[in-house]
Amino acid sequence: MEKVELTTADIAMENAAKLAELFPDIVTETLDENGNLQHSIDIEALKAHVGDIAEDKRERYQFTWPGKQRARAEAIRQIDKTMRPCPEESVNWDTTENLYIEGDNLDALKILRETYAGKIKMIYIDPPYNTGHDFVYNDDFARSAEEERAESGAFDEEGNVLDKAYKQNNESNGRFHSDWCSMMYPRLMLARDLLSEDGVIFVSIDDYEDCNARKLLDEVFGVGNFIAQLIWERAYAPKNDAKYVSNSHDYVLMVAKSAEVFTIGRLDRTEAANARYKNPDNDPRGVWKPSDMSVKTYNAECDYPITTPSGRIVEPPTARCWSLSKNAFLERLQDNRIWFGPNGDSVPCIKRFLSELKFDGMAPTSILFHKEVGHSQEGAKEVVALFDGKGYFDGPKPVRLLERLITLANLKGDSVVLDFFSGSATTAHALMKHNAEKRGRAKFILVQLPEEADPKRDAFKAGCKNICEIGKERIRRAGAKIAAEIEESNAQLKMGEEPKKVPDIGFRVLKIDSSNFEDVKRTPDAMQQSQLFGLADNLKSDRAPEDILFQLLPKFQIPYTARIETLNICGKTVFSVDDDTLLACFDQDVPEDVIRIMAARQPLRAVLRDASFIGDDALANFKEIFKTLSPATETKVV
Repeated sequence: MEKVELTTADIAMENAAKLAELFPDIVTETLDENGNLQHSIDIEALKAHVGDIAEDKRERYQFTWPGKQRARAEAIRQIDKTMRPCPEESVNWDTTENLYIEGDNLDALKILRETYAGKIKMIYIDPPYNTGHDFVYNDDFARSAEEERAESGAFDEEGNVLDKAYKQNNESNGRFHSDWCSMMYPRLMLARDLLSEDGVIFVSIDDYEDCNARKLLDEVFGVGNFIAQLIWERAYAPKNDAKYVSNSHDYVLMVAKSAEVFTIGRLDRTEAANARYKNPDNDPRGVWKPSDMSVKTYNAECDYPITTPSGRIVEPPTARCWSLSKNAFLERLQDNRIWFGPNGDSVPCIKRFLSELKFDGMAPTSILFHKEVGHSQEGAKEVVALFDGKGYFDGPKPVRLLERLITLANLKGDSVVLDFFSGSATTAHALMKHNAEKRGRAKFILVQLPEEADPKRDAFKAGCKNICEIGKERIRRAGAKIAAEIEESNAQLKMGEEPKKVPDIGFRVLKIDSSNFEDVKRTPDAMQQSQLFGLADNLKSDRAPEDILFQLLPKFQIPYTARIETLNICGKTVFSVDDDTLLACFDQDVPEDVIRIMAARQPLRAVLRDASFIGDDALANFKEIFKTLSPATETKVV
């Protein structure tokens, strides 16, 4: 009977398999440190396929820092953690398709990868800006300061510190940047795996790490998938006490999983944009706007003189030519699509009719003005308004900014939006608002480390002991506000108008924890004999059957938002997930009658615990019963 593997996927093995699929002959066999035979990649054979490989100390273009290799290795390191359900802190647990995950986002990304790889349409992150202080995300793979200095050459041959700046974490300290890069690198690598082929990631950042963030994204996603560096006007007034220049902007880096597949969303047309279209000649096709007929790319066939209605001869501007060949120009002239000005003596222009625009909406621009997407004070006021006039969170992004990014991401149907530095949960607020206005069904997954709140702040005094408590409460209040506004709007509808529907304003709370089982990674030879007798029931004492179920969901690529029905079969608790996609029982001493009733339902998968079986032959009977009554069912034991 096959047992469920409780650790996350072996990404290194997955990557090796992808290489082997392309080049089967590069797979060889070697002995590991324990003398066991294992499959490996023959680098020399790989060179024969791809040509020269940059290695040794040859000069080459690269982006590196002390700790990069360890950060890369951390991205593929397996973990044996799980997500535990918390229905009591959730909203609409049984029906919602949104998730709020508490815990380190590096662990969360590895666990989410099991189920959501290639399924996330949009990722937005607002990572901690590098202020020079210690990071809250203190990853286990981070090295000591001594190791960092040694690799970066900060010691002389006698071990003396060469750079006194290493005693302080200031701008001249190389570690000031490398810690931040090491924190971001594995998270971005995992984020790329989660994005769908038409997906896109947005990263908010300031001047200090902008260049490093861009290089990290180029390396992880590829330079060719960079879409834009958006400039957000976060301040609407200058600071007169600025030392040099009053900084009024931040950046949002926009990168696609595949630029060839991604299609950017366009902005709704505004009255101001439509007002630029006029109809001075009363053209029956409606309003239009003149467009320059010359282009930079020279083509001899498009270089010809044009005689205006007034008789003036016009040539293309210097070093340019017309955008139309002579025949194409004459065709448009005949169709009244060329404009020479009200007096018939101006340089010819092409008439672009509003009714004939090929695109639905306007092309976005790289500058995000605060009048259109809000500023930092607006973001703060939105949180204050939700929390009864009290300041619960510093520096939240405005909802309108996230709404603009959601528009650019071009969500479709039931797209999933992920934010793994969720902070005050602006992303959830903006997506619920977007769904309400566009009648959308997009879902969110938020991840946040439960950082302690400042005891001096209003949030802590009100019972929000950490940032997660603030984020969850904001979603609850924002969702209730949206629902109330829709109900009020529907109450004022006129006869025949279609009422709006309240979007999904709920969320399931999951908390990252260690595995539900003891000794997940330990082998029998590493255990004492007394411990071996307890292997059949190695569930931790503080864990419940629901905890086991949620640890199993990603092993079968079942989303954490799946419908769960709790059944009572002969006094035993059986979970039916998504209409018997998975049928699971984790009670002890499960009789054959229960197993037969489970098999009769013909589930896609069936799982029991080691401790569920009565007697030595019960495990074999479990498999045989399903083989007889439901041969297509995949059976496993945990």
